[in-house]
Amino acid sequence: MPDIGALCVYCGSSNDVDPAHLKAARDTGRQAAQRGIEIVFGGGHVGMMGALADGALAAGGSVIGIIPEILMAREVAHSGASEMIVVDSMHTRKRHMFERSDAFCALPGGMGTLDETFEIITWKQLGLHDKPIVLANLGGYWDTLLRMLEYQTAAGYVRPEQMGLFRVVERIESIFDALEASPAPKTLGDSERF
Repeated sequence: MPDIGALCVYCGSSNDVDPAHLKAARDTGRQAAQRGIEIVFGGGHVGMMGALADGALAAGGSVIGIIPEILMAREVAHSGASEMIVVDSMHTRKRHMFERSDAFCALPGGMGTLDETFEIITWKQLGLHDKPIVLANLGGYWDTLLRMLEYQTAAGYVRPEQMGLFRVVERIESIFDALEASPAPKTLGDSERF
């Protein structure tokens, strides 16, 4: 079992989403805080990002926001974050999120969530890290994506063993069960450098 002190959560920033998803984000933050796990997130106060941070903070948890200057200028940063790190680009944001986290979870989201999720899975595929990754398939949200990956596997573009780079769960509680069941990450040494 890995020692998870900080969980990076990728999720959407739109308010115009299923209220059940916003509740799930709040519950994720709350349950992480109750387990003493710090949340690392994109720093926004809107949508699921805001709900995630609010849930953790309401339960006495710590949240670390990492936000690029361009979004800071649009005044979307969560003012209640325990720590807010402003970076120069989206690329730098992803790198800082990686460095501050022991594990990763993708909740429902849009293009940005897909970008972040696939990049962290690809980094694992390339052997740049061995941290746990969980895809929260709430209400079947990621079913179509999983079918696409199955199609890519059948077509030879994704090797079957690469589907084991991440775990898929159906409920918020199962995120933490999956993390606890994950093997401790291997020490990668020099290969962990980008």
